[in-house]
Amino acid sequence: MKTFKLVALEVVEDGNSVEIPLEDGLIINKESERASWLLEAYTDLSLYDYFQKIHEQSREVIVQAVITKRENDPAYFQTKIASLNKFQNHISVLFEGRLRRNRSDYSELLLDSLLEKGLGGQALLEEFRDKMKRKPKLKMKHD
Repeated sequence: MKTFKLVALEVVEDGNSVEIPLEDGLIINKESERASWLLEAYTDLSLYDYFQKIHEQSREVIVQAVITKRENDPAYFQTKIASLNKFQNHISVLFEGRLRRNRSDYSELLLDSLLEKGLGGQALLEEFRDKMKRKPKLKMKHD
């Protein structure tokens, strides 16, 4: 098993994403035959009802995780909520799932979105460089 710091997390549903404000987070590559991962988000109590509904329905959700450093590209996981625990001011959400191998990585998604805006030439290059440094959220394209 390998353990990493989870620095940012979003739940992606129906083309929209919900940013999860992390108090703390952990991600574990179980390195098992099933290639499963565990992601734990320690977050605000106000999100309990949101996650409780997903958990009760046993829905699969895609989460976008940034691991170790904020400037890293996000990784996408197909997950289910394995457990949900309530504390005084926070909750712990434990996701279990598999890494999604997307055909489009962040740079391709970014370039596509800039081209859709009609950027070209030097303006395209400057905007691409700026956004690759800042890594703003992008809508995920489904395979």
